[in-house]
Amino acid sequence: MFAMKYMNKLACIEKDAVSNVLREVRIIASLDFPYLVNLWFTFQDVEDMFVVVDLLLGGDLRFHIQHGVRFSEEAVRLALAQMALALDYLRSRRILHRDIKPDNLIFDEVGNLHLTDFNVAAVLPEGGLASSIAGTKPYMAPEVFLTSLRQAEGYSFPADWWSLGMTLYEMHRLKRPYDLSGDMSSADCLSSIQSAGVRYSTSTSSQLRAAVQALLEPDPNQRLSSLTQVKSHPFTRQLDWDRLLAKAAQPAFRPPRHQLNCDPTFELEEMIIESKPLHKKHKRLSKLGSSSDRS
Repeated sequence: MFAMKYMNKLACIEKDAVSNVLREVRIIASLDFPYLVNLWFTFQDVEDMFVVVDLLLGGDLRFHIQHGVRFSEEAVRLALAQMALALDYLRSRRILHRDIKPDNLIFDEVGNLHLTDFNVAAVLPEGGLASSIAGTKPYMAPEVFLTSLRQAEGYSFPADWWSLGMTLYEMHRLKRPYDLSGDMSSADCLSSIQSAGVRYSTSTSSQLRAAVQALLEPDPNQRLSSLTQVKSHPFTRQLDWDRLLAKAAQPAFRPPRHQLNCDPTFELEEMIIESKPLHKKHKRLSKLGSSSDRS
């Protein structure tokens, strides 16, 4: 079984999103890794473009956080390791994801995490920097805001590791370390990061705290931002990385198997709002074919 995403061609043209969609498809078509949501194939008809990818039934991390799941440190450790492997693979392909957040980390049925949504990803030339601002503000790294304010020339792969640190903190504490929102200015976001300290629970181990602190280092040159660094960190040093790469490690968190791991109300609202829902496509295309025959 597969998952399928479809995009209306006319809507993409009207929103001037065709180049973004084609860029995303080109990027994911070039990728194949255990901890990504991988592309199988694409196709199109007169109305829509279709992208067929891995089917993952465990729900995204955002869903489980919103439902109050208390993730153990072992679950956070495995999430860090799996995403470190994914980011190392993306870096080998010169790909900066730019939108790592709980919404884009999806569990499979046994509890492995997979990174998805390359809509704003960028392919960086050797030694090059990203200079456009993309992503979700509460998870953006300080250097992204500095670039927005023209106080930095650009940003690179360490920005994704900051976003991962924000995500892992939220996974552990069920809230973000900084009180940022999408409607805040870049200057206000940066000021909040620079002035507010990150608080940790007294029950948080020193090793987990050190790992998150290293990911949330404001200076990208000093930030924990490579697989080599993660492998040598006390929090993850004892992991069997060969077993991890083979997806043979046993996850500490396993999504419920006998319930929907998504919000059915949200899915229903999308069906109601959609002006040309997929389940009525056959009838629409039949009418279109009849009209063409008569003309």
